[in-house]
Amino acid sequence: MTGEREAVATTSGWDTQMGAHVHWGKDDAELYFNDLDTAKWEPYGVQLDLTTGTRRELCGTVYDVSSNGDRLASPDLLKTRTTQAGYGSIVPDEVIPRNDGTPDDDGLFVTDTETGETELVVSIAKIVDELDIDCSNHGPGDYYGWHTMWCPGADHLLFHLRYWPETGDWTRWVSNLISVRADGSDIQLAMPSEPWQRGGHHHRWSPDGTRVTMNLSPAEGEPIRFVSFNPDGSDLRVLADDIVGSGHPSLHPDGRSLITDAYPWEDMAYDDGTVPIRFVDVEAGTERNALRIPTTPVYTGEGDKRMRVDPHPAWGPDYRFVVFNACPDGHRKVFVADFGDLVGDSSI
Repeated sequence: MTGEREAVATTSGWDTQMGAHVHWGKDDAELYFNDLDTAKWEPYGVQLDLTTGTRRELCGTVYDVSSNGDRLASPDLLKTRTTQAGYGSIVPDEVIPRNDGTPDDDGLFVTDTETGETELVVSIAKIVDELDIDCSNHGPGDYYGWHTMWCPGADHLLFHLRYWPETGDWTRWVSNLISVRADGSDIQLAMPSEPWQRGGHHHRWSPDGTRVTMNLSPAEGEPIRFVSFNPDGSDLRVLADDIVGSGHPSLHPDGRSLITDAYPWEDMAYDDGTVPIRFVDVEAGTERNALRIPTTPVYTGEGDKRMRVDPHPAWGPDYRFVVFNACPDGHRKVFVADFGDLVGDSSI
C-alpha cells in the first residue's frame, strides 16, 4: 500500500456527497461508476475493466453493486437530489424529474451487469399500496426513492422510501425503510416512519445479511441508540443500553465490535471541528475514541451542507482495516486505519 494514485477514467456523473458511486465489481479488475450524457442530462452506469481499459455503458445507474458483481441497484438517480442536495448527478434544476404522489414508473431499479439491461423490479406505487403507507398527515407531498443497498448474500435489498412534503425546511423528508427480494417480491416494512421520526438515521445490513442496524430512538424522549432488527421489522433490539448512537454505525462479523463516527453537532463531537471514530463493544457496553479527525471543509454549502465531509467509517472486506473520510487541510481525503489490535479486545 503506497498511497499513490492514478486516474483510470473521467466522469461527468457525480455530486458532492457520493461522487460517482464508484464500486468494485466481482473482482479487483472490475469497477462500476456513473457518468452523464450532458446533451440529454441523463446519467448511466459504466463498467470498467482495469486490466484492459475497456469501458462499457449500461442502461441503468449505479447506487450499489451486489457482492457477486452480477447486478446493480439504484433509485432514479437524478431524483435523489430532490429530497437532499449533494446526491445524484449535478444537472440543471429544471431537468430533474418530479414525482406526482405514488408513481408506478419510479421505484427500485436493478441492472444485469452482463446484459447491461435494467428493470424496474418494484414501483413506489406498489410499495405504498401493499404496505398501506400513508404519510399524508405530514401535509401534501410525493414519494421518492433514496438509499438502496444489497444485502451481503445478494438476494435482498433495502430501499429507503422518502415522502417529501410540499413545504418545510431542507430536512423535511419522512422516511420508511423497505426490504424486498432482488426480483421485487416479498415487500416488507423494515422500519416505519413513526419510530424513525422520533430520531434515527443511517441503516445498513449486518455482515451476515440477516438483520439491519441503525441509529434509532427506542422510545419518545429517549436518546438515539444503536439498534438491530429483522428485515421484516420484527425483533427490534437495542445493542448497548447505555451508549448513545451517532454517525454511521457499522458492525463487525463478531457481533460486538461496532465502529461509527459523529456529526459535528452531535454531543460526542469536539468543539474544534474534529470528531471521533468511535470503537464500541456493544456486548460489554463500553467504547473508546480510536481516532480524532478533522472534518471541516473550506466550504460546507449554503444551508443544506451539501459540501460537508462525513467520515462515514466502514470495515474493509477483511474486517481488519477501516476506511474513512477526513478533512485535514480543508479538503476531503480518504484514509485507511488498521483496527486489528482493537477487534476482539474486550478490555475497552
